[in-house]
Amino acid sequence: MCPIPLAAWGGGALALGAFVDVAHAAGPIEGADAQALNVEAVVMFLVFVAATLAITKWAANRTRSAADFYAAGGNVTGFQNGLAIAGDYMSAASFLGISGLVFSSGFDGLIYSVGWLVGWPIVLFLIAERLRNLGRYTFADVAAFRLAARPIRTLSAVGTLAVVAFYLIAQMVGAGKLIELLFGLPYLYAEILVGGLMVTYVAFGGMVATTWVQIIKACLLLCGATFLAAMVLIHFDFSTEALFQRATEVHPEGLSIMAPGKLVTDPISAVSLGLALMFGTAGLPHILMRFFTVRDAKAARKSVYFATGFIGYFYILTFIIGFGAITLLMNDPSYFKSGEGGSYDKISGLIGGTNMAAVHLSKAIGGSLFLGFISAVAFATILAVVAGLTLAGASAVSHDLYANAFANDRVSEHTEVRLSKIAAVAIGIVAIILGYVFEKQNVAFMVGLAFAVAASCNFPVLLMSVFWGGMTTRGALAGGFLGLGSAIVMVVLSPAVWVTTFGFQSALFPYDNPALFSMSLAFSSIYIFSKLNRSPHADAERALFDAQFVRSETGIGAAGATAH
Repeated sequence: MCPIPLAAWGGGALALGAFVDVAHAAGPIEGADAQALNVEAVVMFLVFVAATLAITKWAANRTRSAADFYAAGGNVTGFQNGLAIAGDYMSAASFLGISGLVFSSGFDGLIYSVGWLVGWPIVLFLIAERLRNLGRYTFADVAAFRLAARPIRTLSAVGTLAVVAFYLIAQMVGAGKLIELLFGLPYLYAEILVGGLMVTYVAFGGMVATTWVQIIKACLLLCGATFLAAMVLIHFDFSTEALFQRATEVHPEGLSIMAPGKLVTDPISAVSLGLALMFGTAGLPHILMRFFTVRDAKAARKSVYFATGFIGYFYILTFIIGFGAITLLMNDPSYFKSGEGGSYDKISGLIGGTNMAAVHLSKAIGGSLFLGFISAVAFATILAVVAGLTLAGASAVSHDLYANAFANDRVSEHTEVRLSKIAAVAIGIVAIILGYVFEKQNVAFMVGLAFAVAASCNFPVLLMSVFWGGMTTRGALAGGFLGLGSAIVMVVLSPAVWVTTFGFQSALFPYDNPALFSMSLAFSSIYIFSKLNRSPHADAERALFDAQFVRSETGIGAAGATAH
C-alpha cells in the first residue's frame, strides 16, 4: 500500500466506545456526570478529525473499482494490515472497559483479555490463509465457493448484519455517553457526529480510508496506553510486586482482588464465555474483511502475526493501567462522588463509573493535557471501530445480497460500489436513530450477543465449508440459522437481559453466555442435515470439495497466489 502524501496530511491541519460484557461487569458510563469542557481534548479531537478527513479525500481519489472500495485493491502490506486489524479490534471496551473491570474486580479482569487474545491463534491457523485464497471481498465468498450462492449468501448477509447491528448499537450508545461525559456535548449531537464521520469515511474513502483511520487510531492508542502504563510502573520503580502489594492495601476487597472466580462462578459459564470470546473473533465480519486487503496468503498470515503481538501487548498495558488506577485514584476523593461527611465508595463512587478509571488516571499522571489526549484517543477508538462495522454491513448488502444473491453477479462494479455507498449512508442513519432510541437502555449485553452470533452462525458455517467436504447447502442453512436464532433467544432469556434489563423475577435460561449451547446446536445441525441430504445437488457440492481444498491450501486460482 502506498504511503500517504504529505500534502494530504497538510490538508488536515494537524470505537464499545462500547462496553459489551466488559461494560456490564465493570459498570456503565454514567453520562449524567458530564465534565467541564476540556479544551485540550477538543483541540486534539479536531486535529484527529481533520487528519482523517484529509486521508478520506486522498483515498477517495484512489478508489476507482470494487476491489479498491472493498479491499483497498489488495495493496495493504502484512504489517499495515496487522496494525489496522489491531486498530479495528482494540475498541473502547478493551481500553476503558477492561481497565475499569480490573479497577473494580482485580485479577478477574484478565478473563476477557485472555479470551479475546487466544482467539487470534485460531484465526491464524484455521482461517486467515484459506480465507484469502478462496474469497474476494467478504467471508460469504468463501462459504458460497461450492455451495448454492443465493441461500448461502443470504445466510451470510443475515449473520453479518445481525453482528453489525448488535455491535453498532452498543458502540453508538457508548460513544454518545462517552462524548457527553468527556466533551460536554449533548447526547444527540454526539450521535450525529459519530454517525456522520463514520459514513464519510466509508462512503467516500472505502477500505483505504478505513484502513488508515484504524492504523492511526492503533498508533495513538498504543502510544497513549504505553505512556500511561510506563508512568504507573515508574511510580513503583518498575516493580509489579510493589504495584500489586499497594493495590491490595488500597482496594476495599484487599487480597481477594488477586484471586480468580468472582466474575464467572461456575464451569459451564466459564467455558461458554471462553468459547464466545475465542470463536466469536473468528466470525466477526469486519475483522474477516481485512484479510482480503492483502496481496496473498503469506501476507494474511503476517497480518495475524503482527495483530496478535499488538493486541497482546495492549492487553498487558490495560492490566497495569487497571491496577495503577487502584493505587493512584482510590485514596483521592477528588475523583469520586462524595456522600455525607465526605465519605465515598471506592468502586461505584468513581465519577462517570468504573469505565472511566483509565481516563481519570491519565489526569492524575499527566494533568489536563494528557487527559485531553486520552479523551481524544478514546473517541478515535470509537470512530475506527464503527467505520469498520459500517463497511462490513454495507458490503453484505451490496456485494452479498444485491450483486450476487439477487442479481446473480450481473451487476457492473460501478453500480455495486454506488449501492454500497448508499447502504453505508442508510446504516449510518439507522445507527444514529437506534443509538438515540436506546440511550436510556442497558445495552451492555449487545456486543456479547454479537460475539455469540458470530461464534454460533458465521464461524461454524465458515469453518465447516472449508474443512469438511460433506457439508451441503441444506446443512449450512440449518446450522447457521439455528445457531443464529438460538444465540439470540438464549441471550434474551438470560439473567443479564430477562432479569436485569426487562425486570422479570427469574431468567428462563440460566446462563448469560449461550455459546456452549448455540455453537453445539449449530455444528451438530450442520453435520446431521448434511448427512441426511442425499440429493444429486448435494452430491455435486461434495464433489467440488477437492478443488476447493487445493485452492484453499495452495492459492492456485486466487489472485496473487503465493508459493508454498
